[in-house]
Amino acid sequence: MRTVIYGAGSLGTILGAFITKAGGSIELVNRNAAHVKALQEEGAKVVGTVEFTQRVTAMTPGEMSGTYDIIFLMTKQQQNAEVVSFLKPFLAEDGVIVTLQNGLPELLIGEIVGEDRVLGCTVAWGATMIGPGVCELTSAPDSLTFSLGSISPKPNPHLGDVKALLEMMGPVDVEENFIGTRWSKLLINASFSGMSAVLGCTFGEAAGDRRSRPVVQALIKECIDVCAAGGIRIEPVQGKDIVKLLDYHGPVKKAISSFIIPIAIRKHARLKASMLQDLEKGKRTEVDAINGSVCAYGRKIGFPTPVNDCVVGIIHRIESGELTPSFDNLSYFRDLL
Repeated sequence: MRTVIYGAGSLGTILGAFITKAGGSIELVNRNAAHVKALQEEGAKVVGTVEFTQRVTAMTPGEMSGTYDIIFLMTKQQQNAEVVSFLKPFLAEDGVIVTLQNGLPELLIGEIVGEDRVLGCTVAWGATMIGPGVCELTSAPDSLTFSLGSISPKPNPHLGDVKALLEMMGPVDVEENFIGTRWSKLLINASFSGMSAVLGCTFGEAAGDRRSRPVVQALIKECIDVCAAGGIRIEPVQGKDIVKLLDYHGPVKKAISSFIIPIAIRKHARLKASMLQDLEKGKRTEVDAINGSVCAYGRKIGFPTPVNDCVVGIIHRIESGELTPSFDNLSYFRDLL
């Protein structure tokens, strides 16, 4: 069985290092030639909450050959149609693409390769690229979990294989209500990644600061409410029921929810959103696939999402150079809370 991680950046490099360290066979593919060269010559260096160096098999896309039974897709979503079309000839006849991307990417990928050849996976941990071959794990070692599921009613022959590979890094839950799992991760990304990018800070700083926490709370509430309006049941994250903990309908529960927010994110407090990392590098972000997905679903069912709309607008203005990531951007939310 041949397996590859396509888009082995910070998350993919760490996942590949863990799998290889545990005895698994997996290839790491990235377009960044300097990163690939460092991986080839010095191995994958994992720093942060866990530290080790592991020899890995790494290459650029142009060096790929043959077909793969499992392709872990870990690129950004902006060019998914182009990337998945490129990968399709490399996918074995009964092979599967496992998307570990943010947002709700399974539908588009399924249109290209067939929904029965797609598995979705949400990642409950974060990482940052430090330099070529060096990635920082920013989440606690006991939070390295995955949720795995399918959008197809047909059983996938590689589900057990994918689960076994991911378990070389951490626990894996196979979810029947995978769309609910996707939304629980989307809620976290829209709230914490969105504000990390808007403010230029870590998840912990966005949650802990009394000025920004009300906006984080409003984003969480908006995601919960749009799911309720659309009949989507949000799944727990690492055993914690987000809705039960953070939803509110009165001032007392709202105060309790606010108090819980920094506690709920403490294992990932050091995490800096990949969207913020992109902004710092002058790149476009995935905001349209994260907060924008919440807005798009709200429009579809006729439910307003003004706070997520505001995040999307601010981040696009940062991308264009009109604004910079800063706590000053909180002023744009003043009339929405």
